Amino acid sequence: MAHSTDKLQTVPDIRDMLTRLISLPSISSASPDWDHSNEAVVKTLAEWLEPMGFAVEILEVPGMPGKYNLIATLGSGPGGLVLSGHTDTVPFDDKRWQSDPFTLTEKDNRWYGLGTCDMKGFFPLAIEAAKAFVDQPLQQPLIILATADEESSMNGARALAEAGKPKARYAVIGEPTNLKPVRMHKGIMMERLRFDGQSGHSSNPDLGRNALEGMHEALGELLSLRTEWQEKYRNPNFKVQVPTLNLGCIHGGDNPNRICAQCELHFDLRPLPGMNMETLRQAILNRMQPLAERRQLNLTFEPLFDGVPPFETPADAALVKACETLTGHTAHAVAFATEAPWLQKLGLETLVMGPGSIDQAHQPDEFLEMSQLQPTVDILRGLIKQFCL
Repeated sequence: MAHSTDKLQTVPDIRDMLTRLISLPSISSASPDWDHSNEAVVKTLAEWLEPMGFAVEILEVPGMPGKYNLIATLGSGPGGLVLSGHTDTVPFDDKRWQSDPFTLTEKDNRWYGLGTCDMKGFFPLAIEAAKAFVDQPLQQPLIILATADEESSMNGARALAEAGKPKARYAVIGEPTNLKPVRMHKGIMMERLRFDGQSGHSSNPDLGRNALEGMHEALGELLSLRTEWQEKYRNPNFKVQVPTLNLGCIHGGDNPNRICAQCELHFDLRPLPGMNMETLRQAILNRMQPLAERRQLNLTFEPLFDGVPPFETPADAALVKACETLTGHTAHAVAFATEAPWLQKLGLETLVMGPGSIDQAHQPDEFLEMSQLQPTVDILRGLIKQFCL
């Protein structure tokens, strides 16, 4: 599998690669006004990876025109290592940026730009790490994976899980963790609960069915469930050791002297590893259905989005041990969610670790510390040596 150095010279260096990726808008958002295709980013990655000898597959995300996943594979075999990142960024407020979000700007040994740490910066570093192995006979494949829409729907990773791709044994997701390995995170559920009753004059409660009173009772049931879950589940690896349930917003009624005909609540639930999202939803439904029937209210209970399952890789897993050895840090837990649960569904031993700080993600003047560039390349090369050679 020899590739000439002439071919490699067509692949830019780290700075040039990141400059190009940052210049390509690839915002994903539930708002159509903000949402962009990620096609240009995916095609750019393919343009760099193919001359290195990677076999590149570009897959359109079903039902999402203009959204693509990329699977680039070097070598072959039954196992292998996946270096995974998402190609999209969050929206931005240009009035709060001190530089152009789409121009890589160097200042104080930092690279500023939208997506520098979350997480376009990971791709040039993964490609730089891979350059050292293009002329070596890999025993197991090295796969660079680029996904769509992580910041909004996570449908890119979801589509890969449904398609059963890629096939490998280990996966590192390069989200910003300051190069500290992460082996677990909570899930995210955002749910909608609505009661529809009957309006009527407030002077006689019998003229209607009050949805707001039904919701008052439902709030008590939800808080009771929260207490039960927090008494039953605890994980000391997390700063907030228990599952949380946040009552986020509520709307209902239209006038003080009318019986409230409709009331809607949106709430957020963060389950710990080991808690099943469908089981939690069923437990909520089991409390709400009798309440709605007794009060003669129509009940709607549904997710606001499909949710992200909680994630955990065992502390003694081979990938966890390898990353701890290479970084000098013990694997830990984080509060933010990633695509890890879908890579796990593919049967991959999965860990989250990458350059940059999550504190910079989704912020104006997002940056990547230049001091983390070479350490990232070194760590990734160490992983490739261990799991591909």
